Amino acid sequence: MTTALFAIAGAVALFASIMVVTSRRIVHAALWLVVALGAVAGCFGALHAELVALVQILVYVGAIVVLVLFALMLTKAPTNPLPALTTHRSPFAAVVAGVLALVLGAGVVVAFGNEKIKPVPDGSAEAIGNAVFRTWVLPFEVLSVLLLAALIGAIVLSQRSGKKEN
Repeated sequence: MTTALFAIAGAVALFASIMVVTSRRIVHAALWLVVALGAVAGCFGALHAELVALVQILVYVGAIVVLVLFALMLTKAPTNPLPALTTHRSPFAAVVAGVLALVLGAGVVVAFGNEKIKPVPDGSAEAIGNAVFRTWVLPFEVLSVLLLAALIGAIVLSQRSGKKEN
């Protein structure tokens, strides 16, 4: 059952990631990114790493995608499809991506063979909580201060550019 759920979530993540790359509208790409990251959270859930799945949803889906959408709104990026930005090298890029996917897939099959996917024993809330609040507490707090400084800088930059337009 775990393998089937993992395979379904992986297929959804693969399809959504292809849609992120091939979407002609940036907002649609961001919404497909929500689906892709949610499917990755489903992969973690299938492996019984519930806390990691919830953090994936909260941090990536809830914060990173919202940050991308806010950045689009603040910079007033065009949301309409821009045919002038598409290149004529797309078929070549698709062939290169396909060959790379085949090589990486073959490497995974050679490395892991017929192994079954087993639930992660260290994915419990207790194990991750102990790791975060004992071993990784200082880097975690430094990262939070860095993200706060980036947020304050984004607010300052957006207000400065608003004053120049008036």
